[in-house]
Amino acid sequence: MIKKAYFIFLFFIYFNVSAQDHFLTSLFESDFFKNQWVGFYLYDPEEMRELYNHQGEKYFIPASNVKLVTLYTGIKMLPDSVPSLQYVSRNDTLYIKGTGDPTLLESYFKEKKVIDFLKGQKEKIALFLANFNDNKYAPGWAWEDYSESFSPERNSFPIYGNIATISSSSDVVPSYFLKNVRGGKGDFPRELTENKFYYSGGKRLEVPFITSDTLTKKLLEKEINKPIVLVNKFPKEKATTLYSVPSDSLYRRMMLISDNFIAEQILLMGSLPISEKLDSRIVIKHMLSQYLKELPQEPYWVDGSGLSRYNNFTPQDFVFILNQLYREIPLERLFTLFPAGGINGTLKNSYKGDTPYVFAKTGSIKHVYNLSGYLKTRSGKVLSFSFMNNNFQHSNAQIKAQIQKVLEYIRQHY
Repeated sequence: MIKKAYFIFLFFIYFNVSAQDHFLTSLFESDFFKNQWVGFYLYDPEEMRELYNHQGEKYFIPASNVKLVTLYTGIKMLPDSVPSLQYVSRNDTLYIKGTGDPTLLESYFKEKKVIDFLKGQKEKIALFLANFNDNKYAPGWAWEDYSESFSPERNSFPIYGNIATISSSSDVVPSYFLKNVRGGKGDFPRELTENKFYYSGGKRLEVPFITSDTLTKKLLEKEINKPIVLVNKFPKEKATTLYSVPSDSLYRRMMLISDNFIAEQILLMGSLPISEKLDSRIVIKHMLSQYLKELPQEPYWVDGSGLSRYNNFTPQDFVFILNQLYREIPLERLFTLFPAGGINGTLKNSYKGDTPYVFAKTGSIKHVYNLSGYLKTRSGKVLSFSFMNNNFQHSNAQIKAQIQKVLEYIRQHY
């Protein structure tokens, strides 16, 4: 009798799993997905086993799913608080250099520790900016995004998030640009090659400004009300580091609203422990050779935000990274770093449930919509997944509806 019951149990499990597989397979073979590129990979990180795979080994343009890799980079390479300034005092001069910290006077963080620190110094201040060894834009960024708020320039000493905020013709932050604002409305709110802005009234504008060593010096001087001299050498003595915000607050902001600038600067800061120069290429190479050397497929990775269409990752790659995060970070902390379906961030109006069950990162550019993260099932399991869609002609809303259908099914049956 016991033996018979055991075989009935195995029979039930077999056909239940087969039905689930059949449901997912029939969905991915439906006409909806016929003319696009789709990949889906589902994994149980606790039992360490694959649950479902549909083209999970294929490469996709990830868009902002790249921020998952940037998150892991920050967690592996940065301390608990964000390095904000490095300095050496020599004779009557305080030598300072940036660390890439994006929070200084940025509109959300409004961080002023560096400003207050410099205001309190009696020494002459020498600013070293030659530790930036990268390009202002990453490979594959679209040139016409130069005046979009999601595409500020990268550098070693960001200030105001490298954004000019124009609320009216007389309300401009930083105020240094007041004289640079003109009336009129064109295709772009800023000239391509100079910091000349256009504002015709109405809603507030956030426009990236063109960075330069001289401009950074002037903006900093205006804030601390002291002269600063630019230098091309930094003392060889060990520098002291000034810290700003908790690193998790930076990661959370990047993940919840998909902040591209924060992502890029986190990647740059990741090179601090291994290089005297801020260089995203150095830290990408380091991460791939050290912490990500066991990725299922070798990715092509060029930036921190996912703005570049040159990036190529697979669903299995992202699930690998999600599994690493799952193993290395307590769940209560990990879930706070991700948008929660129906609750906050980029998932506030998507994937709603009676209780939050999707904690995931979106990735969206034209003809691309991806979602990678964690799913809590009714049975109490936490599963990692990556659902990637490229080259589709549907609307994003239609793609999201299909993703929700899959995720709700898995929530109920796994």
